[in-house]
Amino acid sequence: MTEPAPDPARSALAESVLEIERHVAEGGWDGPVRVFALVRTQEALLTEPGLAAQLDPTVLAAATAQPWHLTSIEQEDLPAAPDLETLLAGLSWPPTVEGMAVTVERVVLPPDAEEAMPADGSAALEYLLAHPERQDVRLAVGALRDGPSWCAVRMRGSDDAGQVGQGADLVPGLVAAVRSTFD
Repeated sequence: MTEPAPDPARSALAESVLEIERHVAEGGWDGPVRVFALVRTQEALLTEPGLAAQLDPTVLAAATAQPWHLTSIEQEDLPAAPDLETLLAGLSWPPTVEGMAVTVERVVLPPDAEEAMPADGSAALEYLLAHPERQDVRLAVGALRDGPSWCAVRMRGSDDAGQVGQGADLVPGLVAAVRSTFD
């Protein structure tokens, strides 16, 4: 039985999400939410020919060879929002944006520890921050318009690019929120 050919859109998205995660990791931990528009590099080069001079030659060569090659464009001056869900719900993209990605840091607990978390907000935060099994993680989640999604997860306790977990739907709630920006 032969293995199916890799999906070029999914491969390009996975590569882009990992590149974004590495870029954000260079800034260290305790950073803000960051949002990136994803555009097909070949199309961007057609509309903005000056972009070629700004790209590394290896990136330019990859973009020339791969129609699905993506360029990420960090979105600055994001609107103020009380939480990530509200921020993402307020975003929309023009048709030239093929996809989007977001990075966010979170604290996670094992499921049994989550069940014991107090209902009161301030008590829950105190419990979360003091829990001995807590893990700080950075999530990088991207999705293409009407296409695949990809997630990268780095744990602060094993802060190594070789230890980044990845997969199509590792953080389903955040994938759904990212997809909602295309509605």
